[in-house]
Amino acid sequence: MPTINVQLFEGRTVEQKRAFVKAVTEATVATLGSSAESVDIIIQDVKREDWATGGKLWSDAS
Repeated sequence: MPTINVQLFEGRTVEQKRAFVKAVTEATVATLGSSAESVDIIIQDVKREDWATGGKLWSDAS
């Protein structure tokens, strides 16, 4: 039972998330040979102020 955790900047639509989880599920089934019903995907929306790369908050990026 693969469980896939994904962190994304907030702001994606439900339609985008729906398409994303469908594509990831299909890729997981094709790659790992699991059933679609066994694939769990957890999406966490993250504010840009709560994510940093290289010591700089994404909310500070220009």
